[in-house]
Amino acid sequence: MECHMNSKKLIRAINAVKRASYKNAPKWMYGHRVPRDHDEAMRLDEANGNTKWKDSETTEKNQLLEYKTFEDRGHKSVATKPGPEYTKINLHIVYVVKHDGRYKSRIVAGGHMTEIPLESVYSGVVSLRGVRFVIFLAELNGLELYQTDVGNAYLESYMREKVWVIGGPELHDLKDHVLIIRKALYGLKSSGLRWHERFPDVLRDMGFTPCIAEPDIWMRAMDKDGNVIKDTAKKKPMKSTTTEKPIPLEDGSYYKYIAVYTDDLTIASRDANAIISTLTGKYKFKLKGTGELHFLLGCDYFREGKTLCASPRKYIEKMEENFIRWFGMKPARKVTSPLEANDNPELDTSEFLEEQDIKIYQSMIGSAQWLIALGRFDIGVHVMTLSSFRAQPRQGHLDRIKRIYGYVCKMKHAAIRYRTEMPDVTDFTFVERDWSDMRSRMHKKNIPQTFQMRGTPIDWFTKKQGTVETATFGSENNAARAAVEQITGNKQTLMHLGVPIQDTPILLGDNESVVNSDTQPKGKLQKRHLMLSYNFVREHIAAGKLRFSHIRGAINASDTLSKHWAYQAVWPVLQPILFWKGDTMKIKSSKGPSRLTKTTNRRGVTK
Repeated sequence: MECHMNSKKLIRAINAVKRASYKNAPKWMYGHRVPRDHDEAMRLDEANGNTKWKDSETTEKNQLLEYKTFEDRGHKSVATKPGPEYTKINLHIVYVVKHDGRYKSRIVAGGHMTEIPLESVYSGVVSLRGVRFVIFLAELNGLELYQTDVGNAYLESYMREKVWVIGGPELHDLKDHVLIIRKALYGLKSSGLRWHERFPDVLRDMGFTPCIAEPDIWMRAMDKDGNVIKDTAKKKPMKSTTTEKPIPLEDGSYYKYIAVYTDDLTIASRDANAIISTLTGKYKFKLKGTGELHFLLGCDYFREGKTLCASPRKYIEKMEENFIRWFGMKPARKVTSPLEANDNPELDTSEFLEEQDIKIYQSMIGSAQWLIALGRFDIGVHVMTLSSFRAQPRQGHLDRIKRIYGYVCKMKHAAIRYRTEMPDVTDFTFVERDWSDMRSRMHKKNIPQTFQMRGTPIDWFTKKQGTVETATFGSENNAARAAVEQITGNKQTLMHLGVPIQDTPILLGDNESVVNSDTQPKGKLQKRHLMLSYNFVREHIAAGKLRFSHIRGAINASDTLSKHWAYQAVWPVLQPILFWKGDTMKIKSSKGPSRLTKTTNRRGVTK
């Protein structure tokens, strides 16, 4: 028993040393050493021979004073402490380096020391899908696309929580002063909600209204002369037919959009500077980084000719820097696919990772998931598979996520191109059928979906199905139902954004038996447990809400989200969507570059 107790104490001591080592390990961002506290910041300044971190602290302190964040009661030796209704908390400072090399210090309140609010403090942000909708509509309608950042956004709002602090060395001349916090300082539980209440009041005063489907996209209808249209119900009704040609709206009216992600604004308007001027002039907001859209939420935006492109290149570079910091080397780039074709990570039997490596693995998975959200859906199914092992990964799983990092670093120039030309769908067969007499081996597949508008990927996801089917027919029916739900949700969002739906969405599936059974009015279902999915899809087809046609799996973009693929098999699909510059109709060959196809083996590893 004594030996057992001693071994447990030894394990606890070892784990404590590991935690301390990990906590005190140097922190880096974009190649710059980042301090953890004020004292370390001063030491780094001295070692670097500059005062960048001290200057960033001074800038932050001056901004807090400018916004009258604190009520100064004087030095603690003579000041009267606030009453019992106030809670004493601490302040700490967070240091970061921005993507452009700027040093930033942020004084944050210890909100964990306050009482749990009885009211909800939720504050939403626009989804990345919503941002892509706004960007696509701006490109389609020839609107200007601007970005801007509201400086010290939270400090524009007043607090309701009653808290006070004693100033630390990061506040310089306010050190040891008793300070009551009056503004919504970062770190407090309700600060996000206070800003989320303040800024919408401003937008409403400017005549904007929130989109019902995306509440953090604000819109304002304008006529051709630049006047606000107050009665939007007078606009032309939307059509839902499947055969009539679209009728363009020629009255010159359009919508202005502002997509809000906390303090980051994406503006789509014919005169974006007018909105900027109103925010800075009338409402006195201090805006930063104002200009044409070029970097937002980790994604770079640039133009190839007239085509707007979105590519998370800087984010991938940051991922590579983290990889080098963790492992002391660059990711191996001798791969042309995220994982080996038909790989099965669930069968891995290698050693379990240690605690520190588990944290690294989890961080790598999180970064890869955000990369997928930014547009790199070509690694979606691979990261989804590996994320299942976050709680207790093995060495083989870590090796696989390393390989994914190598792949994205090698193929980092992938980009989503906002193409607004009407696509050619003449190759697909749509049969108008009469629905008038319609009466009312074991595996778990993935549900892969991509939603495109005029050839531009807008929405995508891959996830494991919630049921285990005995045949592919059942899995494909469930996937078709999920696709119809996605189409319906995106269509409703577009309608609430004021977009006239002038034709019927097209659903493409690579299982011909499912397409035929779902589109035949007199089709019969032999498996009752598929009844809900089966009839859900057929109901939408019968109502004319969508058209369902077959597409070969070899050219189905969603197929890249369903299995661990080999480079040769998917390059004809990925090239026009993520890698081809210019008109995709000019792609002469469905094969990849000869230097890759000639030196790549069956497992996607370059020799």
